[in-house]
Parts: sequence; structure tokens; C-alpha cells
Amino acid sequence: MKRFVVGEARDQSTLFPALLDDFIADDNPVRAIEAFVEGLDLRGLGFKGVDPHATGRPAYHPAVLLKLYIYGYLNRIQSSRRLERETQRNVELMWLTERRKRSTNPTCCGLS
Repeated sequence: MKRFVVGEARDQSTLFPALLDDFIADDNPVRAIEAFVEGLDLRGLGFKGVDPHATGRPAYHPAVLLKLYIYGYLNRIQSSRRLERETQRNVELMWLTERRKRSTNPTCCGLS
């Protein structure tokens, strides 16, 4: 009889869902990126967009974009499109960006 390691069914819900934080080790470089960017005074450094506009579509906070840029630099990901793709499949980037991703729903932005 052959035996194989069995995975979990993808459609099976769990009683205790895994935390995204559990997948990132304490010594993972994304934690250093997070701590570094959170320690910066972005307004004092001249970053625009720290204070959001009252109208229009909500923007991404400059700190999130800086974290993404630094991650891409450290991992040799130069393409913004590839970085966007990685935010949807790379667990480190999911953790770093707090699962923010571009909305694919056209009605959310007033587009029909």
C-alpha cells in the first residue's frame, strides 16, 4: 500500500484560521522593513499624500508604497506590475501590505 502525505481540502473551513503573522518568522527581513518605515516621519521627509484628500478615490498610504518599493529593491523586483502580482501570491508581501491589493471591482470607484 502506497502512502502519501495528505494536504488540507481547499474548500474546508477551519475552526481556528491561521494568522498571517504565523507565516512570517521573527527574523524575516520584511519585519525590518516594517519597523524601518513605521519609524520614519514621512511628512517631515517631504512625502506628499500623507494627508489624504477629502474627495476622490482613496489612495494607498505612502508608507505602504514605500514598504513595497523597498521590498522590491531588496528582492530585485523592478517591475511595478510584477510587484502588484506578488502582493496577491507572496505571503511576505501579503503580511507587509496587510493584504492590500488593487480592487478589481469597477463599481467601487464609480466606474460601471
